[in-house]
Amino acid sequence: MATRITAPFGPQHPVLPEPLHLNITYEDEKVVSVSPAIGYVHRGIEKAGELNEYPQNVFLVERVCGICSFMHAMTYCQGIEDLMDIEITPRAKYLRVFYSELSRVHSHLLWLGLLADAFGFESLFMRYWAIREKVVDMMEMTGGHRIILSTCAIGGIRRDITAEQIKIVEQTLQEVRQELDRITPVVMNDYTVKKRTVGKGILTKEEAITYGAVGPVLRASGVAQDMRQTGYAAYSEMGFEPIVENDGDSYARAKVRAREAYQSIDLALEALARLPEGEALVKVKGNPQGETIQRVEQPRGELLYYIKANGTKNLERLRIRTPTFAHVPSLLKMLPGNEMADVPVVILSIDPCISCTER
Repeated sequence: MATRITAPFGPQHPVLPEPLHLNITYEDEKVVSVSPAIGYVHRGIEKAGELNEYPQNVFLVERVCGICSFMHAMTYCQGIEDLMDIEITPRAKYLRVFYSELSRVHSHLLWLGLLADAFGFESLFMRYWAIREKVVDMMEMTGGHRIILSTCAIGGIRRDITAEQIKIVEQTLQEVRQELDRITPVVMNDYTVKKRTVGKGILTKEEAITYGAVGPVLRASGVAQDMRQTGYAAYSEMGFEPIVENDGDSYARAKVRAREAYQSIDLALEALARLPEGEALVKVKGNPQGETIQRVEQPRGELLYYIKANGTKNLERLRIRTPTFAHVPSLLKMLPGNEMADVPVVILSIDPCISCTER
């Protein structure tokens, strides 16, 4: 007779980089059902966004998530610029693409390292993070900070990039690509990696749409949707096409992120090659009025900001929906039917960020 038990997974677990808590019901070794418990790291950021003066919120929203900090700042700035009818310069648009793609590369390399760690491949974990360190060094050189850049501002980019820095970045990104060429094919073709990911945590195309998946999770299920297709910043001038896989399992999600790391290197290099001359920041006067919705593609998927302003220095409402929040229903669909040992890898395959989710 099968034994059925309910056990907590998280918020503290050796594999989890985030305090995610799931109550999982097992029948012998198989997952039967899952229910989430959230709220461990709620910080009141949305309420703080209403108490601060609106220019201060650029620095506040960067702290929703360190890994995606630039995208949070850019999404917020785009919203305020929309409300105030501010047109940023062409140079600022391309610099926003550059910093966005640099953030995406370092996020995906961080995730690939964590995936290796979930398998017990400690040396591979450190190798991916050593490559990522070069990307973080470039962020420090050009922006002054390693993770939370604070280069995005209402009106453009507050810290421009020099011709000398561009040469160093171009050379370093080529080195990053060469190092990825050496190890990524080995990882993606490894027997153990495939054994632990192929056919695990399947989310079909129809299920991905029904459960509201976004980003690499959605694209790994065969849906070619990416917010960069809307053409914000300078993406409309760059011929962007989303990376898509069709199997919808943990392996497909890993392949999407591995391929996107290469694509982001190409986009960052293209943005620098086409970087227009001119100023990177325009002056901003007055206060925002009205309401707007902004959608941007984070490394984890679609980031949505709703901003409502009343003509004063304080916002009336700031609402943020992050990718991991959108992925919780998909995760609850992926886990049932998997073995107990597959749970950490399937959870990791959505690239969870609980500080984003709970704010």
